[in-house]
Amino acid sequence: MRAGRDWLKGPEPWSRRTVAGDLAVAGVLALLGLGIEELDNGTQLRMLTSVLGVVTLTLLRRRLPATTLILGAAVSPFLPGTFLVTGLLGWSAGRRIEDVGRALGAFTAAFVVEVGFSVVAEWSQTRLLLTIVFSTLMFLAVTVMPGLASRYWSQRRTLLRALQERNGQLMRERAMVAGQARLRERQRIAQDMHDSLGHQLALISVHTGALEVDPKLTDRQREAVGVLRHASVAAMHELREVVGILRDGVEAPVPVEEASQPAARGVAGISGIVEAARIAGTDVRLTVSGQQRPLVAACDHAAYRIAQEALTNAYKHAPGARITVELRYEDDSLVVEIANGPAQGPGAGEVVSGGQGLTGLRERARLVGGMVHAGATEGGGFRVAGVLPYGAEPAGTVEDVADDFGQRTHAMGTKGAPPMDWAAVDRELAVRGRGRTGGVALGCGIAFAALILLVIVIGAGVALLVGSANNAMISESEYDSTHVGEAEDTVRGRLPDGDSILTSGLDGKGPVQPAGTDCVALLSSEETRLNTDTVYRFCFRDGKLVDKQTYEVKQ
Repeated sequence: MRAGRDWLKGPEPWSRRTVAGDLAVAGVLALLGLGIEELDNGTQLRMLTSVLGVVTLTLLRRRLPATTLILGAAVSPFLPGTFLVTGLLGWSAGRRIEDVGRALGAFTAAFVVEVGFSVVAEWSQTRLLLTIVFSTLMFLAVTVMPGLASRYWSQRRTLLRALQERNGQLMRERAMVAGQARLRERQRIAQDMHDSLGHQLALISVHTGALEVDPKLTDRQREAVGVLRHASVAAMHELREVVGILRDGVEAPVPVEEASQPAARGVAGISGIVEAARIAGTDVRLTVSGQQRPLVAACDHAAYRIAQEALTNAYKHAPGARITVELRYEDDSLVVEIANGPAQGPGAGEVVSGGQGLTGLRERARLVGGMVHAGATEGGGFRVAGVLPYGAEPAGTVEDVADDFGQRTHAMGTKGAPPMDWAAVDRELAVRGRGRTGGVALGCGIAFAALILLVIVIGAGVALLVGSANNAMISESEYDSTHVGEAEDTVRGRLPDGDSILTSGLDGKGPVQPAGTDCVALLSSEETRLNTDTVYRFCFRDGKLVDKQTYEVKQ
C-alpha cells in the first residue's frame, strides 16, 4: 500500500492537503460531468464510469502527465462527463513534461486520439467534417491553450527562482568580501594599536612603578602615583582585550591571576573606578537601589562602559565638580545614571577628545536592546543615563543585505540549507535560458499563433455552419406549401438544394424510400426538442414529387 502510494505521488511532495485539493477538484469536475451526461441522456452505468474516470485521471496526472493526457483525450468522445477534465490534464502535462519534444509528442498523440475517436463515435451520424472541425476547435481551446499557459508560467517561475538564488549567492559573496576587507582593516588597526599605544602604556607603567618607590615622595604623592600605575596596567589589559577582538573577533583570555577576581569591566567594577576617582581627589558618590539582579555579559559590560565614559567626561569638562553615580535595579531594566554639577574651576589646559564617546555608548546600548540619554541639567551640570535590559543578548554581526529584487537576503545563508550546485544553475541559465528567454518567447509565440489559428478556425467554422444552414433548412410553412404531384423543377426551385454537412445521411434515417425515387432531406428551421431534429423529406420520380415525409431523428 505504501509502495503504491509512493509510486503514485512520484518525485513531488504529496501532502494530505495536496490529496484533499485533488479530490476536491475531481469532485467538482465529476459533478459538472454528471450534468453533461444528463443533457446527453447518459445511462447510470455511463455516469458512474465518467465519475470514476475523472477521479482516476485527476489523481494520476501528477505521476503520469503524458499518459493521462492521452487517456483523457481517448475517453472523452465516449464519456462526455470526462470532457472537462481534459483542460486540467492539459495544464498538468504542459507544466510537468519537461522535454519539449516529449510534450509536443504527447499533445499531438492526444489530438489524433481525440479527433479519431470522435469520428468513430459519430460515424453513424455521417457528419464527419463537422465532427473533425468541432473536435479540433475544442482540443485547441480546452487542452492546448491551458497546456501552453501552464508551460509558460512554469518556465517563468523556474527562471525567476534561478535568478533569485543567483542573486542571493551574489549578495552572500559580496557580504563575505566586505567582511574579509573589514577583518583585514581591523587586523591592521589592532597591530597599530598594539605597536603604538601598547608601547606608550608600558613606558607609563614602568616609570610610575619606579616613581612610586622614590623615597623623596610624600605618602600623598606616592598614593597618587600608585593610582596612575594601576590605571596604566588596567589600560594595558583593556588594550589587550580590544586588540584581541579586533584581530580575531574574540576577547583575549583572562590571565590566571585575574580569573578568581570579580569582573573588572562589569557592574561589579563600577565601584572600583568610583573608588579610584575618590582616591585621586574627586568628590564621587555611588548609590545602589533595588534588588540586584545578574545581567548577561554584553549588558554587564555596557553598564561599566557607560559609567567609565561618563566619569571620564566629568573629569575633563567639569573639574572639581561633585559627581553622583546611581545604579537602579528596576523591574525590567538596570538604569545607570551619572550626573555632575558645574565646573568648580578652570580646566587643565587643552582637553583631548575624539567626540565619539557618547555616540559609541548609544550604539553599544542599542546593540543590547537598551538606550542612552545624555544632556545638560538645569543647574549647569550634565547627566548621562543608560537603560539596559537584564536578558538581552548582543546583536549579531551578520548583516542583512538588500538585494536587487527588493528582498532581504541573509548574508550568511540559511542554516541547514543544502549546498547549491552553481554549475547546474549556470547550465540552467546558459542552456535553458537562452532558453528560458528563448523558451518563454517561443511559448508566447506558440500561444499567439495558436490563438490566431483558433480565431481563424472558429471564423471558418461559423461561416461554414451559416452557409450549411442556409442550404439545409426550411420552415414548416414551406413544407406545407408543396404538394404531391407537382413538377420536380417547380418544387426544387422553391427548396434549398440540401447540399450541406448538416443534412448528410438524413434521407436514409426515416421511413423506407419509395422504389426508384431520388430524395432530398432538409432540416426544420423551427425549434425542436433537445437532441432531436425534425426532418422534411421530398422524393421525386419521373419529373414529379411522388412522396413527402416528416420524421424525427436523434442527434
